[in-house]
Amino acid sequence: MSEVPELSPSEFLRRWPDGTRNGDVVLLDVREPAELEVSSLQGVWHIPMMQIPNRLEELPRDKPVVVMCHAGGRSRRVAEFLTGNGFEDVFNLQGGIDAWSREIDPSVPRY
Repeated sequence: MSEVPELSPSEFLRRWPDGTRNGDVVLLDVREPAELEVSSLQGVWHIPMMQIPNRLEELPRDKPVVVMCHAGGRSRRVAEFLTGNGFEDVFNLQGGIDAWSREIDPSVPRY
């Protein structure tokens, strides 16, 4: 597998200050639906990790894709999978939604 670059939540917002609002980047959350009920971000694409192989065609190849999960492990594997399937501009969100809550927005519930 190829090495996937990682971005902290702060680095994500430095790179894309408007987040996902202007459509320049896809923030892909690969957590399960039950996890989304506990904690989620607006403007994020949701495709559970195990559904990614069958839903690749839904993801744009002409925009950066930043993959996130709870703590960064699952998203790293998905980011590696995307890179191995021809996606060129893929990042892992280091620390996942848990880091987002700690670094960016403490109103996002931690679990």
